[in-house]
Amino acid sequence: MTVGVTTSAEPVQLYKNSEALRAEAAIDPDPVSTAAPTKETQIIAIYGKGGIGKSFTLSNLSYMMAQQNKKTLLIGCDPKSDTTSLLFGGKACPAIIETSSKKKEAGDEVKIGDVCFKRDGVYAMELGGPEVGRGCGGRGIIHGFETLEKLGFHDWDFDYVLLDFLGDVVCGGFGLPIARDMCQKVIVVGSNDLQSLYVANNVCSAVEYFRKLGGNVGVAGMVINKDDGTGEATAFAKAVGIPVLAAIPADEDIRRKSANYEIIGKPGGEWGELFEGLSENVTSAPPVQPNPLSQDELLDLFNGEDVGRDVVLEPATQEDMCGKAEINKPSLEVIYDSV
Repeated sequence: MTVGVTTSAEPVQLYKNSEALRAEAAIDPDPVSTAAPTKETQIIAIYGKGGIGKSFTLSNLSYMMAQQNKKTLLIGCDPKSDTTSLLFGGKACPAIIETSSKKKEAGDEVKIGDVCFKRDGVYAMELGGPEVGRGCGGRGIIHGFETLEKLGFHDWDFDYVLLDFLGDVVCGGFGLPIARDMCQKVIVVGSNDLQSLYVANNVCSAVEYFRKLGGNVGVAGMVINKDDGTGEATAFAKAVGIPVLAAIPADEDIRRKSANYEIIGKPGGEWGELFEGLSENVTSAPPVQPNPLSQDELLDLFNGEDVGRDVVLEPATQEDMCGKAEINKPSLEVIYDSV
């Protein structure tokens, strides 16, 4: 029997390669461009924690933008498919992934009219996702964009394309716009709570990471939703170096109307001015390079009593784990006296 032997040259070469990669990663990237996007269509990816109000914000924002004669396409990239439901008054929009599968089984091709629908000038579609336990949501996102490309995504004539992404899923599919420079800028949606700001900070970290790999995507700012005035989200935005594009108050009227799938971002309405300002800020804010916070820096934005900052980590013992005193077993290791 022949036993394979690793030559000493192989680990040396691997070491050299790893050193080269470390040296390359240590080089600071160029500053994020603040110039106007070179593409005619401005593609904006919006990220945030599940349930933080991305879909509510985007459905109303896209509606307002359309009323301002900005040709806008809204693409829901969350497996829950709730972005277009809010826009279409609670009606489900056929998802691209599901429609594509059914068409393929029937031997038919997917057409625009099968997956893209309109309301008052807003164009919208949902990527969808696999059934629970039957696939990877991130892979579904990738498949959905592959289908969009076949439908001519890069040739479509829109002023703005808004992408609604789930921010607390860290797999590559949900990071697609950042990793592949598919958008010019990112917007994060958060609130005055630790979990949503943790997700927003992770998105900023992803932007920073891909910038170091040669990416060009920056963060244009933050939308504070359900703002109760306590100020943690504003402090976070200031700390990472991004502007607050709008603060949507924690208001019972907004909550009730959103629960009833009612669009409140209409010109002349009670909340129209708020979304008019958000539309202007979203479209004009340049992408910037954020400075993500460490976990301790994130915690420092909150009152210590609220987040348990004073808790001390107490190491467990083997006795704790086994429920009895630890038995010191003699070692079989042979120890030679030094000569």
